[in-house]
Amino acid sequence: MKKRIALILVVVLLCCFGLAACKARDEGEKNEEREELTKVTLNEVAHSIFYAPQYVAIEEGYFVEEGIKLELVTGFGADKVMAAVLSGDADIGFMGSESSIYAYQQGANDKVVNFAQLTQRAGNFLVSREKMPEFQWEDLKGKDILGGRKGGMPEMVFEYILKQHGMDPDKDMNIDRSIDFGSTAAAFSGGQGEFSVEFEPSATALEKEGTGYVVASCGVESGYVPYTAYSAKESYIKENPQIIQGFTNALQKGMDYVNTHTPEEIARIIQPQFKENDLDTIMTIVKRYQEQDTWKENLIFEQESFELLEDILDSAGELEERVPYEELVNTDFAEQAAEE
Repeated sequence: MKKRIALILVVVLLCCFGLAACKARDEGEKNEEREELTKVTLNEVAHSIFYAPQYVAIEEGYFVEEGIKLELVTGFGADKVMAAVLSGDADIGFMGSESSIYAYQQGANDKVVNFAQLTQRAGNFLVSREKMPEFQWEDLKGKDILGGRKGGMPEMVFEYILKQHGMDPDKDMNIDRSIDFGSTAAAFSGGQGEFSVEFEPSATALEKEGTGYVVASCGVESGYVPYTAYSAKESYIKENPQIIQGFTNALQKGMDYVNTHTPEEIARIIQPQFKENDLDTIMTIVKRYQEQDTWKENLIFEQESFELLEDILDSAGELEERVPYEELVNTDFAEQAAEE
């Protein structure tokens, strides 16, 4: 009997040692996998549901699948994002591609090249202090409006729309161009302006607190515009083509997801990125963006879109001279990602 008990104890001990060894090996493999990930710092212009495909890619682990450990930083303004990219504080910048044109015009030694376009509609909405179910763009005449930072895409697209409706932004209304678009909601909530150009979730937040009401979509009104894109210094792209390709592959997977799933499914995936918002709010915003065809099917930044962007810059008086498409756009990585 004693021999039998001893034998059982030996078997139990061997099993324990085996399990411990397996666990140690599994932990070792996980640590090894973590060590193999390449750290990439991405500086985004704002943290917004407008960029849902990116957050899906993060939450679903698509970047990790491509061997990337993504560090996400919010720059709160395209000028700040571009500064981070140029200084090397960020490997990749996510912002309006007008910034790459500005940097090029200013003679940047290492030009910043766009390699993936995310959104094809403007993501901002016009918010009024009053409910205006019959709103017409001509209603803005003589009004005080928070337009966002001068030279930024929100402000330029807004003024482009005004001109399309036969209005002069400098004469027909008073546009405050001194406030960064990340701060306009707080200024509007604090009593500044009769209208404000807002991104989500700020537009919906203003509605929920009763401070303002969405009366028009700049995305619908302006048509297809290359609103945001990913870019990096030309030297970084040349030195790290595998990283850029993996990064683009992950984004394409995120893009595929938002184009094939319901607002509720998308909202549940990205909710950890927006803990300050409830699921219903996120779902409402995703649906609003999805219905206006915000996200491209692929990430290819086409020449026609780039030329439209330059038209908008020219209309805003921000373009010194036309920049050749090939100088600031590289579609190789997006094209390969779309084929996989």
